[in-house]
Amino acid sequence: MKARLIATGERAPSWVAQGFSEYQKRLSHWLPLELVEIEPGLRGKGRDPQRAIDDEGRRVIAALPKQPYVVALDVPGKPYSSEQLSQRMEHWRTLGRDLAFLIGGPEGHSSEVLKVADERWSIGPLTLPHMLVRLVVAEQLYRAAAMLANHPYHRA
Repeated sequence: MKARLIATGERAPSWVAQGFSEYQKRLSHWLPLELVEIEPGLRGKGRDPQRAIDDEGRRVIAALPKQPYVVALDVPGKPYSSEQLSQRMEHWRTLGRDLAFLIGGPEGHSSEVLKVADERWSIGPLTLPHMLVRLVVAEQLYRAAAMLANHPYHRA
C-alpha cells in the first residue's frame, strides 16, 4: 500500500518542507507517502471564487492514482484520536488499495472532490494554514503506522 497526499497550494516554506520530508522518510518502509502539489485556482478582485474551487477540484481529481481509497481532509469530517487513526489505517490496509489524502484550497474542496471521497477526515475544528496541515497529516500517519508496528514513538 502506498499513499499520495494531494495538496492544493503554493510551495511550502522550508520549515514545513523539512518537517514533511522527515516524516515522509520515517514512513517510507510502512507507508510510502508521495506529495503532489496542486496549483491553486485564481482568486482576487473580480474573480469568481467558485470557479477557483472548481478548477482546483478538477486538478485534484486528475492527480488521483488509479482506484485509490480517497480520504478528503474536511473540517466537518470524522475526527480521530491517534489510536482511532491507527485502527483506521489497519482497516485501510485490509482494503488492498493505495490511499489518497486530499487537502483543499482556502475555501475547502469542490463538490466533485467530495463526491469521489470514500471518507472525510477532520483533524479538528481549528483553522490551520494549509501548509501546516501537510505536516500534521504526515506526522499523524507516521504515528498511526508506528503504533501498528509497536514502535515506541507514540507514548500516551
